[in-house]
Amino acid sequence: QVQLEESGGGSAQAGGSLRLSCAAPRSGFTAVAMGWYRQAPGNHRDTVAMITSAGTTNYADSVKGRFTISRENRMSAVHLQMNSLKPDDTAVYYCNAHGFTDTGPLDVWGQGILVTVSS
Repeated sequence: QVQLEESGGGSAQAGGSLRLSCAAPRSGFTAVAMGWYRQAPGNHRDTVAMITSAGTTNYADSVKGRFTISRENRMSAVHLQMNSLKPDDTAVYYCNAHGFTDTGPLDVWGQGILVTVSS
């Protein structure tokens, strides 16, 4: 079973910073795109930031200029540096990876990690 390992997150005050990391499996799965989504209570799960194996990035308008997504070599992991945090950034953040196994394409989700920003 392909699993993602999420770490980081926690609590911060408005204006502060947090960093999220997500590690992909070391074997049996080749990621071509990875990213972070978030879901606040009562809201849909929305895209925060994505990065491809070619290094192309995409950000939600609400986080542009504040969040930065980066990747390790061979998409072994991605990181989300979150600066200038706002209370509206409070949510459960989910890592997602799209890639391939020996049997075909696969989308994998992490279990989610809570980020709480206080004013």
